[in-house]
Amino acid sequence: MKAIVNISLKAGVLDSQGKAVHHALDSLHFSGVDDVRVGKQIILKLKTTDKAQAMTDVTKMCEELLANTVIEDYEIELV
Repeated sequence: MKAIVNISLKAGVLDSQGKAVHHALDSLHFSGVDDVRVGKQIILKLKTTDKAQAMTDVTKMCEELLANTVIEDYEIELV
């Protein structure tokens, strides 16, 4: 089983990397972009086939290591 974790900054947290990308896009004349938010994706290959256990384990991984839950949100997709 594979777990895909998408991590992004919470709403209201300044995304300086997103602002830099937005500025670069404007410089390249891509003017149709209102805002840019940059996040990260982590893909985990899991040994378990139990979806409930996988979700529990990956949630714990996010809470303890993968995401800074003070400023970041995360979403988990199991495939």
